[in-house]
Amino acid sequence: MKRIISRLIIFIGISFLVSCGSLQEKPSVKQGSRPPVNKSTDSGHIKKALYSQFNEWQGVRYQRGGMSQRGIDCSGFVHLTFKSKLGMHLPRTTRMQMMVGKEIRKNDLKAGDLIFFKTGPSSNHVGIYLEKNKFLHASEKKGVTISRLDHVYWQSNYWKSIRI
Repeated sequence: MKRIISRLIIFIGISFLVSCGSLQEKPSVKQGSRPPVNKSTDSGHIKKALYSQFNEWQGVRYQRGGMSQRGIDCSGFVHLTFKSKLGMHLPRTTRMQMMVGKEIRKNDLKAGDLIFFKTGPSSNHVGIYLEKNKFLHASEKKGVTISRLDHVYWQSNYWKSIRI
């Protein structure tokens, strides 16, 4: 029994180190698939929905694996934002979120695109592009916030962008 508990504790510890929200799951949006053009794909509607989400969640603390306003991680925030504000179901984890949609160039970012960062040897971070070099995310230090892509930290850790 002690061996099982020890292995469980080790497994849980390792899973938290891999990335924000690193549970395994199947992608729920097929790669390359795009929703039909409607108000949820309109840039103005998307920006309004994202700023609304920010107003509701601003400052909520970062909590690895969190999924509520008591604490949330980056991929959980992206998952809940797309579900509640855009009516789209994205996978829960950063690892799976980076597998949906189509990779785009940083210069082609539009509101609602996902932005991925490599923040450590085996960890990643995800946010949602807003406009004018700004993105919405759950930061480990600031909680839910808006940051700038041209900030030295985010600029040096930028990895790729995905359009759903």
